Amino acid sequence: MQRAATVRHRTSLFEEATSIVESEFASDLSLDDIARRVASSRRQLQRAYAEIGNTTFREHLTAVRMERAAHMLRSRGTTVREVAHRVGYRQPAQFAKAFRRHHGASPSTYRSRSPLESFGEGSRIAPQPA
Repeated sequence: MQRAATVRHRTSLFEEATSIVESEFASDLSLDDIARRVASSRRQLQRAYAEIGNTTFREHLTAVRMERAAHMLRSRGTTVREVAHRVGYRQPAQFAKAFRRHHGASPSTYRSRSPLESFGEGSRIAPQPA
């Protein structure tokens, strides 16, 4: 069983790291960069993500980017290319692939369906009624 101090430390690392990801998701973030910023080793931060967040750094960063992208696409004020760049993707094709994997639809399809559907965090797009 883990010691309480270890759990507190990992919780603190996880919370600091997630705060950075939430505010700087469009930047070129890496696990090593975040570990340095929270005064931890790469391995300790990986453990914090796994044990406290039940995820990985990369999965968390992608989820934050995809949720922000979905919000931008629903607002319709930007092109898919602009959304890709605003959430940290240099290549729109990479963004579209990641978006499809996360939301179950291409960015364009998601946008066209979004006024009629409600999307929860990490949800898959529901099929249109026949």
